[in-house]
Amino acid sequence: MTALTADHVVRHVGSSTILRDVSLTVDLGERIGLIGANGSGKSTLARILAGLEPPDQGTVARRRGLRCMLLPQEPVLAPDLTVFATVESGLDRWRAATERFAEVSSALDTAVADHDALLHEQAELAARIEALGGWDARHRVEAMLQHVGLTRHDALVGTLSGGERRRTALAQLLVAAPDIAILDEPTNHLDADTIAWLEEFLTREYAGALITITHDRYLLDRAVTRMVELDLGTVTSYPGRYRDYLVLRAEKLAAEARVEAKRVNTLRRETEWLSRGPAARTTKQRARIERAEELAETVSSSRRTNVDVNLAAAVAQSGRRVLEFRGASVTVADRTLVRGLDLVLAPGERLGIVGANGTGKTSLLRAALGEIEPSAGEVIRPPKTRIAYFDQTRGAVDLDRTVIAHVTSDGDRVRVGDRWVEPHAWLDRFGFDAGRQRQSARLLSGGERARLALAVLLRGESNLLLLDEPTNDLDLATLAVLEDFLLDWTGAAIIVSHDRYFLDRVATSILSFEGDGETVHDRGDWEAHLAARDERRTAKRVEVEAPRKEAPRSKAPSDGPKPLTPPELRELDGLMDRIDAAESEVHRLETALADPGLYARGGGADVQALIATTEAARATVQQLLARWEALELRRGGR
Repeated sequence: MTALTADHVVRHVGSSTILRDVSLTVDLGERIGLIGANGSGKSTLARILAGLEPPDQGTVARRRGLRCMLLPQEPVLAPDLTVFATVESGLDRWRAATERFAEVSSALDTAVADHDALLHEQAELAARIEALGGWDARHRVEAMLQHVGLTRHDALVGTLSGGERRRTALAQLLVAAPDIAILDEPTNHLDADTIAWLEEFLTREYAGALITITHDRYLLDRAVTRMVELDLGTVTSYPGRYRDYLVLRAEKLAAEARVEAKRVNTLRRETEWLSRGPAARTTKQRARIERAEELAETVSSSRRTNVDVNLAAAVAQSGRRVLEFRGASVTVADRTLVRGLDLVLAPGERLGIVGANGTGKTSLLRAALGEIEPSAGEVIRPPKTRIAYFDQTRGAVDLDRTVIAHVTSDGDRVRVGDRWVEPHAWLDRFGFDAGRQRQSARLLSGGERARLALAVLLRGESNLLLLDEPTNDLDLATLAVLEDFLLDWTGAAIIVSHDRYFLDRVATSILSFEGDGETVHDRGDWEAHLAARDERRTAKRVEVEAPRKEAPRSKAPSDGPKPLTPPELRELDGLMDRIDAAESEVHRLETALADPGLYARGGGADVQALIATTEAARATVQQLLARWEALELRRGGR
């Protein structure tokens, strides 16, 4: 069934037509990945599909009664609400349904007339409440906050960082569980583990239709069922996942190249004929002139801006090491973020840095720059080390300057390693054509600003790149180019990134921030790091469990847990059967509660009593589990 339909949507921004003729249908439960170059209009299309902006032409129709929500790149939240209250507001439909259910149940106890209508409404409300998360949906708020890494539940939204506001808005939307979710770069400001959780949640738990704008290729390959590419103001759909899109897109480009070659040959023949200067008097001759002009316009409009910076990387001369951390500790505001780090970075190495938000990844880059002095140990920067820094704020971009002014002045050439490049040619490699180069940076999209910051960064004579979340806001084409550039880079690089695909392609080793100042260095890419991490966790579990199994039961330490008494041993032996029986009872009650026939057989008081009985049965299961765990720990510690 169709959830949303966009029909011939057009949108102008200034003198440019961003959306030329967009038609798109989204079915209920469908998962769409929306991709396209920076500045192609993806965010604009997202706002129009969500109903937040009208199209200049065309229409957008949504199925009646369906709820559509957008996660924008810069969410607007009430600054005077707490984080918890903001996320909880996503339960507004659940709250309205439960309150109305209580009203209907109360009315049934006293109603004389309209009894059947009330019963029917009560059954519909019960089904809606179950679909919205069940009778105790508030616990989802706390669970969601934990999943997205928000620990300050009582903090006012107005005091949050940009990344925390984004995570708050994401949690609010996921708790609300809309029928159509439109996510604009949902992985920005999330660490790799949280992105993996989000991927799993969208794949297995979220039941609505999904439109996601993202550069995370693993997410596109695992959580979507259709790829939609926005290019030159129109959309093209490709069935399947990201890997399927790559194959189908390559086939389409090959076919277009053949057509383009024919057009160019025809255009050349027609222009050669026109250059001979025949008198354009006859209808046939005028037709040829018009056909040549049409061909010229078609060939010009079909040419795409390709980003290509695969220069042979020429860097400043380096020694055997570019940077060294020798027993280095980094402390900020009396909190130790890095403790005793020993690490040597040599030319050609690309160190990926991962870890939860707030664990100190950016602080380590600042220590490498010399902006933060180590609280212990030392950071050694050899004399020949020249550093280029790409920060999260894209500080290299001045919104009051033109694009071309960012890389040169007065038409000077751009130094790239040991060579000189014309500034217009250099910017053209990053997808800025002549018209874009003359524009103010203020008119660029977020992704285009990131691309400009890269153009500024990758010039010069550096031999050490420090990249802090370089993949945020970059389109897939620019990401691929940056990956190829780094693979050819003969200097060293330290890259803070949550993009798992990116790290798999470029990282030669991973430094993982484990919290409390602890770091772990694994050789290899992201997948190699995951395998090493799993091995460490398995070894740790074995180490913890081994003493319990090997310790003689008759020689428990005097200060350890008391050994089980014979009655407690008998209780423990029977607890699993009691837990199974209690869980079966919960299942039986939940099945009865979900049965629409319940509401036709009795009044509201019966339903309320069954709800209370179900909650009591759930509490019994939790009590039995807690008792089993306590006794099992004492038996294991004997």
